[in-house]
Amino acid sequence: MKLVIFDCDGTLVDSQHAICAAMGHAFSTLGLPTPGRSEMLGVVGLSLPQVFATLAGHHPAAVQAELAELYRSDFPGKRAATMGDPLYAGIAEVVEELAARDDIVLGIATGKSRRGVARILEREGWHGRFLTIQTADDHPSKPHPSMILRAMQETDANPASTLMVGDTTYDIEMARSAGVGAIGAGWGYHEPQRLVQAGAHDVVAASSALLAAIDARLAVQERGA
Repeated sequence: MKLVIFDCDGTLVDSQHAICAAMGHAFSTLGLPTPGRSEMLGVVGLSLPQVFATLAGHHPAAVQAELAELYRSDFPGKRAATMGDPLYAGIAEVVEELAARDDIVLGIATGKSRRGVARILEREGWHGRFLTIQTADDHPSKPHPSMILRAMQETDANPASTLMVGDTTYDIEMARSAGVGAIGAGWGYHEPQRLVQAGAHDVVAASSALLAAIDARLAVQERGA
């Protein structure tokens, strides 16, 4: 079986507004200057300790931990009902088409919590669509390859039949470290050129091109190229 693993924020769902609002809440609660929007989106995909180590690296570890806890208490899912974190255009169709195929299984590897992923699955009616789900609750932060390695173990997939789809350099670096294919989602939070520089085998500009890119990359891997 072929395993196609998706990142969540910035790849499946556009959660930028809720994420930035929750981060802003954390910083303002402690009376600290809120980082710029581009800075906040630049760390989406990392686990929370790494997020705040990056955004608040000049503050003590205790302050970083407090920021992370404030973010958790005001997690983006609470804001999503009013601010929205919709699926990107065409993503629902991509997931349904891939899930219906008998030669592919789907997975998720995300810096979100398991609670956050469960909310998306429930909302979209995606129960049973993703055979393996790896979250920040159980793994080191991206770009460590742990999430992909576990996903392959759970689905009995090998690197030549596995592909990661993500919108950040962390996703691409994670995939390359795990020895699997990497496709960049050019509609997400990191610029396409950064994804190329990180080692993406392909970067697609829109979800309408994703199915063809997935099949093409998996074919290349199967040939051992």
